[in-house]
Amino acid sequence: MITDIEGRSAAEIADSLRTLIERGALRPGDALPSVRALAEHLGVNRNTAVSAYRQLTNAGAVVTRGRGGTLVAGAAAVAQEGFAAGTALRDIGTGNPDPSRIPDPSNALARVAGRPVLYGEPVIDPDLAAWAEAWMGGDLPAGCDPRLTVTSGAADAMERLLAQALTRDDAVALEDPCFLTSIHTVRIAGYRPVPVPVDEEGMTVAGLRAALEQGVRAVICTPRAQNPTGASLTARRAADLRAVLREHPYVLVIEDDHYSLLSRLPYHSLIDPDHRRWALVRSVSKFLGPDMCLAVTASDPETAHRLAMRLTPGTTWVSHLLQRLVHALATDPDVSARIRAAGEHYAARNERFAGMLTAGGIPTRPGDGLNVWVPLGAPARAVSEQLMRRGWLARPGDEFALGERAPSERLRLTVHELDDADLQKLSDDLVASVSAVRANAEPARAAG
Repeated sequence: MITDIEGRSAAEIADSLRTLIERGALRPGDALPSVRALAEHLGVNRNTAVSAYRQLTNAGAVVTRGRGGTLVAGAAAVAQEGFAAGTALRDIGTGNPDPSRIPDPSNALARVAGRPVLYGEPVIDPDLAAWAEAWMGGDLPAGCDPRLTVTSGAADAMERLLAQALTRDDAVALEDPCFLTSIHTVRIAGYRPVPVPVDEEGMTVAGLRAALEQGVRAVICTPRAQNPTGASLTARRAADLRAVLREHPYVLVIEDDHYSLLSRLPYHSLIDPDHRRWALVRSVSKFLGPDMCLAVTASDPETAHRLAMRLTPGTTWVSHLLQRLVHALATDPDVSARIRAAGEHYAARNERFAGMLTAGGIPTRPGDGLNVWVPLGAPARAVSEQLMRRGWLARPGDEFALGERAPSERLRLTVHELDDADLQKLSDDLVASVSAVRANAEPARAAG
C-alpha cells in the first residue's frame, strides 16, 4: 500500500492518501505507514509526513492511537448538541433552552409582513441594524469603529470569519474544554486546533501566550457563560489577556457572546482599541430559540468587508422576514421582560442544583449559562453509565475535550427544566453513581 502513496509536500501527500481512502483502497481501521517509513519511502523530511498526517487528522479522515499508530477513521458518530434520539432515559445532556421560556412569535409575525425585498437591496434590514448597533456598540471599546454583518446563526458567522482569514492547516486557539460547534467548525475546515485551558475566570493567560507562540492566526473566546464550563471572564483576566494580545495585533480575535441578554454578568472584552482584526458575534438562539437562525457580527472594517463579499443578496443573505421578526421581538418590552425572567430562572435552577450536589459531597459551582459543569473525582464515562442504570442520560466532559488526554472527570448537565423533587433525585443518583464508580475502582487498584 505504501507504494501507492505519492507527493512531495504535506498537502500532496494528504491528497494522495485522501484519494486512496475515497476510492476504497484504504478502509476504516486500516493502519497507515509510520511517519518514519512514509518519509523514507517518499524521500521527504519527517516533519512533512507529520504535517500530512496532521491535516488528515484535523479533517477527520484518520485517527492517531499513539503507539498504536495512525488508522483510517470510520464513520464514527460526532457529538452534537440537542436531544438524544430514541432513548427512554431522562435526557439531561441537551444543552437546550427551556421551550416554555422562549417568547411566542405569533403576534410579532403578523406585524413584520411588508413589501417584498428584491435583489440588490441592502443585506441588513435598516431597523435591525439600528437596534444591533446599540446592542453591540455599547460593549466595544471606544475607537473600535465597528461594522455590522448579519449571518444565519453564530456557527455560520464563525465559519465565514475563519474562512476569510485562514487557509488549511492554519492554527486556531480554542478554549479547552470547548463548545462542540467550534470544535467541528475548525476540524472540518482542516484548521489546526490549539487548546487553551479554561479556569474559573475564563481563558487562561499562560494558555493564550503558549498558543500565540505556536503561531495561531485566530483566537476564539467565549467572554460569558463558556460552554461547557459556565466560566466568564473577569475584568482582571480580560485586561491580562488584552495585554498579551497587544503583541499580536493582526491575529483574528473572535468573541462568541452566545448567552448575551440572558447573562447576569458584565461583558469583559479581549478586544483592544488598537487591535486590527477582531469580531464580536452574538446570536439570538439562546433567548429567541434555536430556530431563529440569526446572528449579528460587529467587526473591524476589513473583516466586515470580507464577510459582506460572501453574503450575496437573494442567495446567501439572511431573510428580511426573519430579520424583521427578530427586531420586532427584541424591541418588545414584554419579550424583553420574558428574556430577563428566563435568565433568572436558568441561574436559579443551576444554583439550586449546585447547592444540592455540594451538600451531598460533590462541591459544585453553578457558573453562568444553560448548563452545570460538575466535578466528579471519578471518570465521567463510568459515572454516566451508572446514571443510565438509574434512568438518566448525561453528557461526559470527554466530548468537549481537544486532543488526547486523560479521561474527563466532569459531566455537563442541563437541569433547568427539573423541579425541586427531580433535582434532588438527580443529585442523590449522581452521588450514588460516583460512589459506585469509586468502589468498583478499589479492587482494580488493589489487583494492580
